[in-house]
Amino acid sequence: MTVLVTGGAGYIGSHVVRELEQRTEVVVVDDLSSGSADRVRGHEVVVLDLADQSAPGRLQEVMSTRGVDAVVHLAARKQVGESVQRPAWYYQQNVGGLANVLLAMERAEVRELVFSSSAAVYGDVATGGRPVREDDPCQPVSPYGQTKLVGEWMCRAAGEAWDLRWTALRYFNVAGAATPELGDPAATNLIPLVLRAVVAGQRPQIFGADYDTPDGTCLRDYVHVQDLARAHIAALEHVGSAGYGTTSHREFNVGTGHGSSVSEVVSEIRRATGRTTDAEVVSRRPGDPASVVADPGRIRADLDWSAEHGLDEMVASAWRAWPHGHARVS
Repeated sequence: MTVLVTGGAGYIGSHVVRELEQRTEVVVVDDLSSGSADRVRGHEVVVLDLADQSAPGRLQEVMSTRGVDAVVHLAARKQVGESVQRPAWYYQQNVGGLANVLLAMERAEVRELVFSSSAAVYGDVATGGRPVREDDPCQPVSPYGQTKLVGEWMCRAAGEAWDLRWTALRYFNVAGAATPELGDPAATNLIPLVLRAVVAGQRPQIFGADYDTPDGTCLRDYVHVQDLARAHIAALEHVGSAGYGTTSHREFNVGTGHGSSVSEVVSEIRRATGRTTDAEVVSRRPGDPASVVADPGRIRADLDWSAEHGLDEMVASAWRAWPHGHARVS
């Protein structure tokens, strides 16, 4: 079996590639705008902008010549605030990129896909305080979340049109690192943002402390990137199994079922690093819902997957990887 991984040289992608390479052949496609070929040494990287008009033809050629059997589609723009400022570009990149992947798959007759979706599809959905379930209403509050929901619609339509076997993994907040060299290099997620600030002796910023949550800061479900990578293996096995057609479930939450507030994350980072810098509360970011915590019951039941790492392990591994394995407490 050969699996093509788009965005495979990125933070999440390189963890997925590492899990896959122990089991099968892997083809990496990445535009290297945020990824690095060094993360996937030993693998050829096909450098390609998936939103480019030439992408379907080039992808089809790669799939055909390399004998690709399945695709894990991770490549996307993912900054919520940026998506609010540049909505059309986000649709072009995320929706257009997936459309080109699906066109290439249809032409090359590759019928198995794991799609990188997001908990952002839920938006600020009211659940009465319980964790979010996959059948809850999807009401994304940012263009980023909208593009992920549209992506799921596209996968479903392709399944009806030409028998695409697909699964969408709705990621919650991804953190940590399997090894120091695979740490998150982009300070756009909360934990690396706070680490960058405390290492520089600056006050980390908390975007809003007046939300309807226990301590006023946003509540999120954090999942270790190594657990997330294992979820992709389980999803690939599912779309390729005889049991795929026995369930109507295509969307799966990937989370722990436990929420941590931004303030709690900052406190855990202070404990792990030994730094005592106080946080600074600033204005809310547009598009941020108050609370998004997963109900992981469906993925546990259908794919036999559950998270194994807690927040303390995520923060500790992120610190060991900062920067690239040279973190030191002082």
